[in-house]
Amino acid sequence: MSPRRSYDQYCSAARALDAVGDRWTLLIVRELLAGPRRYTDLHADLPGVSTDVLASRLKDMERDGLATRRRLPPPGAAYVYELNRRGRELLPVLQALGEWGEGELGERRPTDALRAHWFALPLLRGLDREGAGGAGLVEVRLDEGAFHLYAGAQDGQVYGDGPAPGEPDARLVLDTDTCTAVAQGELGVLDAVRAGRIEVGGDGTLAKALREA
Repeated sequence: MSPRRSYDQYCSAARALDAVGDRWTLLIVRELLAGPRRYTDLHADLPGVSTDVLASRLKDMERDGLATRRRLPPPGAAYVYELNRRGRELLPVLQALGEWGEGELGERRPTDALRAHWFALPLLRGLDREGAGGAGLVEVRLDEGAFHLYAGAQDGQVYGDGPAPGEPDARLVLDTDTCTAVAQGELGVLDAVRAGRIEVGGDGTLAKALREA
C-alpha cells in the first residue's frame, strides 16, 4: 500500500482530494458503481491502467474506507471489490464531474477506448435531468453491447454490464451517435424518444411514461 499523500490543507475539498484525487481512483469508483467486480474485470474495463497502479489504488480505497474486498462463496470462490456506503456517496460527485465535462467529449479520437456501460451514468443523468419516467430497471442496447440501469436508485448498485437480470421496466434501443449526443448534453432523452432515435419497449410504468411524455 502506498503511503498516504496529503495536501495538508484544512479544507474539505482538499481532504476529499486526499482520498480520491489520485489518477484512476474516480474511474475505479465508476466501475464499482456497477456492483462487485473482480480485479481482472476491473483491469479489462480500465484500459491504460497498469496492474501495479490498479492494485495500489484498490488498496488505498480499502484503507480510506471507500471499498472492501471479499471472497465469493463457492462455486465462485473469487475475490471481488465493492464500494461501501462512503464510496457509493461519490455517485453525485461523478455525475457532476461528468456533466461539467460533457462539452469536452467532442469527436471520438482514434486512441479512445469505449465500453458500452460507460454511457450508463450519462443516460442516468439524462433521465434524472428531465424527470423522465421515474424509477425502475432499464435495459439499454447499443451497437457496442448491452447494459442496465437502476433509474432513481437511492442506494446500492447503480448500473450493470449486460442485459437486465430480470424483466426490466423499460427497454431502450439506440445507436452510439444518439447515446453520444445525450452524453454530450446536446440531446435530451425525451426529445430522442419523440424523434424516434430511442426505441422504447416494455410494459412497465417507466416505459409507458417515456412513450407518453
